[in-house]
Amino acid sequence: MPTVFTLLGFRFWFYGNDHTPIHIHVKKGGAVAKYNILPISLVDNHGFKPSELKMIEAILEDNEEIIAQHWNTFFNNAK
Repeated sequence: MPTVFTLLGFRFWFYGNDHTPIHIHVKKGGAVAKYNILPISLVDNHGFKPSELKMIEAILEDNEEIIAQHWNTFFNNAK
């Protein structure tokens, strides 16, 4: 499970055997969510409050290129 980054207590990662489209998993405490990247859209949420989802989305908007770069580098090297 490559962690892309941790910020404000949120851990952003993807699984090593993940599938397209490019997406990211987010965890903080017992809450988890999944977002597609490019464009950013919430796929699944278990436990995050609406205010936390807004914060996560702002973080993703600021870092979507970095996430896509990590994804592409990881999966291109895994071939």
